[in-house]
Parts: sequence; structure tokens; C-alpha cells
Amino acid sequence: MPIHPTAVVETGASLGQNVEVGPFSYIAKHTSIGDGCQIGAHVTILPYTTLGHGCQVHPGAVIGGIPQDFAFDQTTISYTRIGNHCILREGVTIHRGTKPDTVTHIGSHCLLMANSHVGHNGQLGNQVIMANGALVAGYVEIGDRAFISGNVAVHQFVRIGRLVMLSGGCTVTKDVPPFCMTQSSATNSILRLNQVGLQRAGLTSSDCHTLKRAFKLLFSSGLSTPTALDKLRHGFSSPLIDELVVFIEQSQRGICRRFRSSRP
Repeated sequence: MPIHPTAVVETGASLGQNVEVGPFSYIAKHTSIGDGCQIGAHVTILPYTTLGHGCQVHPGAVIGGIPQDFAFDQTTISYTRIGNHCILREGVTIHRGTKPDTVTHIGSHCLLMANSHVGHNGQLGNQVIMANGALVAGYVEIGDRAFISGNVAVHQFVRIGRLVMLSGGCTVTKDVPPFCMTQSSATNSILRLNQVGLQRAGLTSSDCHTLKRAFKLLFSSGLSTPTALDKLRHGFSSPLIDELVVFIEQSQRGICRRFRSSRP
């Protein structure tokens, strides 16, 4: 049964072909659900939300809720846009933009596990994974193929680079440069390169070696960040290094630093 008789689909909602809607789910007007989407039981999809094709939304998820922002005007029209083939597991919450015509954007092929949250105006790239209980505040930007582990908290306006892994239970209030892995249960602490993630993304051993050299120069040389960036800019010829340098140069909050153990 494509649409369960207990589901509510308001007039003004647009459903593509072969969409399934489970029991007691609510799809508001001014929404668009792409072809082949599977909407589970007790799902809420609120106005100005768009889902691409082939998405799965599991029970208890609330998509397109108003921002948790005292300054938000209830008459504001803003948006939530989800890409293609995303999986939103049980209890996921995603809030729409807080200013007129702004967007909270989730890319394609993303997996948001149970009880994860994306705040207003968040910008997630493609193939991003957020594990159970991961919390992303407003205006956070997350690059392609980043992995946000369970119970991670990301402060508003933070930028997470491509192929970053935020380890379980960590807290991030500063930008995390591309290709890095943070220390678990710590704050703003980079542990090492995300070696496994780089290999899974198809980077060559030469690419990984280049990034390892750059990582040591940036985080272990004792050089100031501007000096290290200058050496990276002039001492390496690699698009990956260019990406790393540009990301750091554009940081407004500063970047996380190398984890230092307190053990003797």
C-alpha cells in the first residue's frame, strides 16, 4: 500500500512516482518528495522541505522543523533540501533555514543515523555519515565523505573539511581541516590523518604520503600557521595540498590543533 490510510498528506504536497508513506506519518503542504522515496511510520515532513529520489526516512524522524532560534520569525519562508538516496534513520531531526530564503542542505548519498541532528542552515556535502546521537549546530559546513562519529557535538559556524573523521564523543568548536581525524572524547584535538578514510576514497599511496608530510609540517614542526602554510604553498605541487591550504586560510574561527597526551 503506497500511502497508508492513517497517513496525512496535505493538499499542496508533491509526491513522485512509487512513493511509500507509512502509518501515522504527516507530510505537510509545500513539500516535494522524489520518486521512490520510502517514508516510514510516524514520520513528520514539514513545509518547504524537498527530498530527492530514492530516500529512506525511518520512524520518528522530523524533517524541516522550524529553527531553534529565538530570533526566528514564524512567518519566514525558508527551506530544507535533501539530496538523492539519503537514509535518515529513527529520530533524526533537521531544521530549515533561519533567515528568509535560506536553506539547510543535505547532499546525496548521506546516512544520518538514529537521533542525529542538523541545525538550521547546515550544509552537508555528499556521502556524509553522521552516527547515532551526533549533533551539528546552526550554519555548520561539512565536506564530502566526512564521518561524524557517535555523540559528537559540533559548534555553530564550524567548518569540517572533506574526508574528515570526527572520533566518538569529541567536541569541536574550531574548524577541522580536510583529511584529518580528531581525538575521541576531546575538544578541538586532531590526532592524525584519516588514513583509512583516505584509502577508502581511493587516494593513492603517493597522495597519502604527500598529505602525511604536509600534516607533520603543519602540526608537528613548531612553525606558526602562516609560516607552515607558506611552506606548504611553495614546497608542494598537489591539488590536495592546495585544498588544505585554502581551507585553513579561509577559516574564521581558527583550526583545531594537534592532540598532545598528558601521560608521562
